[in-house]
Amino acid sequence: MKKSLIALSVLAAVAGTAQAQSSVTIYGVVDMALQHQNTGDPAGSTLALDSGIQSGSRLGFKGSEDLGGGLKANFQLEMGVNADTGSSAQGGRAFGRQAWVGLSGDFGSVSFGRQYTPMFVAIDTIDPFGTGMITGTAGSGTSSLGVGTYFLWDNWNSIRVNNSVSYSTNSISGFTGTAMYGFGEVAGNNTAGRYYTLGGAYSAGPLNANLVYNNSQNAAGNNATKAIFLGATYNFGMATGHLAFGKVSDDGKGAAGVDRRTWMLGATVPVSTAGAVVASYIRSSNQNSALKAADGNHIAVGYTHSLSKRTNVYTSLSRASNDANAALGSADSAANFHPVPNGATVRLVNVGIRHKF
Repeated sequence: MKKSLIALSVLAAVAGTAQAQSSVTIYGVVDMALQHQNTGDPAGSTLALDSGIQSGSRLGFKGSEDLGGGLKANFQLEMGVNADTGSSAQGGRAFGRQAWVGLSGDFGSVSFGRQYTPMFVAIDTIDPFGTGMITGTAGSGTSSLGVGTYFLWDNWNSIRVNNSVSYSTNSISGFTGTAMYGFGEVAGNNTAGRYYTLGGAYSAGPLNANLVYNNSQNAAGNNATKAIFLGATYNFGMATGHLAFGKVSDDGKGAAGVDRRTWMLGATVPVSTAGAVVASYIRSSNQNSALKAADGNHIAVGYTHSLSKRTNVYTSLSRASNDANAALGSADSAANFHPVPNGATVRLVNVGIRHKF
C-alpha cells in the first residue's frame, strides 16, 4: 500500500509538472456595429450592421511549451469571423488571421507561417483608433483598417504575409528589432511575390516609437512597393499624443506609379476611469508629378467606454475629402464593393459593442 501511494504521488507530481510546462489558451473577440456611410457611390449611401469595426471578430488558440533551459515552443492559430453572417473572414481561410509556430528564448523569438507584418504592428500601435472604426465600408462585414488605409498603400496585402519567417529580439533597454521574409514560392522566379521587412521599436516610460521599412513584390516580380513608416506616441498624463509619417512608392511608370507621403496627428484623451475620446487628422500627399490633383485629407473623432474589463461600447464619426484624382478614405477586401469615386467626400458614422473572452 505504501509503495502504491508513493507511486501515485510521483505520477501526480510528474503530471503537475507537465501541465505547468505547457499551456493552451482559447480566446476571442465578438465586435458588432451599426454603420451609416456615404462613399459617393452613385447607388447611394449604406446603412448596415457589420462585424469587426473596432477589432476584427475572431476565435483563436495560442500556447507554449517549456522545453527547458529557457527555450519555449510557441504557436498561434486564429480565425477571422464575420459575426454579422457567421461566415469566415480573410477570404474564407480556416485560420486567416494567424497561423504560425516557433521558438523563443534568450536569443529572442523566431516563428514560421502566416503572420502579421512588422509594418502593420507598428501602425496599429501608433493609431489612436487601433487600425479600426474610421475607414470601413458599411455593409462589408469585417472591413475597418483605420489609418492603415492611408499608410498601407496596398492595404490588405501588407497586413499579413503567408509562408513567412519572422525574427524578433528580446527587449534591450527598451529597444527591440524585427525582421521578416516572405517566400513568393513561384517556380523559377524567387522575386515574384517576395516580401521582406526590417523594423525597430523603443518603448520605455511615456514614449513608444517605431521605425519600419518593407519591400513587397507583385505576383510577376516586376514591381516592388516600398514603404517606410515612422511613428510615436507620448503619454503626457492628461492625454496621449500620436504622430506618424509614412512614405510609399513603387516601380510603376508615369501616372500609374505610386509616390505618396502621409502624415497623421492624433490624440487619446481619458475623460473618466472608463471612457476616452480619440481623434486623428490625416494628410495624404501625392508626389508623382505625372498625376495631378491626387491629395486627400481625413478627420475623425470617436469615443470608447468600458462597461467591464472585457466589454466596451464605442462610436466614431469621420470625413475624408479627396482631390479630383484621389479616392481615399475607405477600405474593403473586395475592391469593387461600394467603390469611392475620384474626388468624392466619404462620410462614416458608427456605434458598436465589443466583447473579448
